[in-house]
Amino acid sequence: MSEPERTVGAWMTPQPHTIGDDQSLADARERMHHWHVRHLPVLHGGHLVGVVSERDVSLVEALQGVDIAHVRVDEAMSAEPWTVTKDATLAAVAAAMAEQRIGTAIVVEGEDRVVGVFTTTDALRALARLAS
Repeated sequence: MSEPERTVGAWMTPQPHTIGDDQSLADARERMHHWHVRHLPVLHGGHLVGVVSERDVSLVEALQGVDIAHVRVDEAMSAEPWTVTKDATLAAVAAAMAEQRIGTAIVVEGEDRVVGVFTTTDALRALARLAS
């Protein structure tokens, strides 16, 4: 594997779909279903403020008497998403994700400009390539 292939940037999903923090969880669920993704970076004014997962939506949806059309994303998101740069090494990021049971890393430039998402699925694609 070449040096560039050893970075998160080589395996991340670039330009990921995002959602605004003031949108509903029903909107989040629809976007995830439509785009076949399990995580959406959450933005406020173009800045990263969280991440919402399919699991987050399902947990709120399971609450009796709660309509996800009336629950905002910022009420269910993880407010401190784990971020990395695209130059972060694949080995370090995958090890941290496994050790801390993190399902996704939001790839940023600067402090909070989202440029990609690196998920466990991306890590498995990298592993398959390494193992072949």
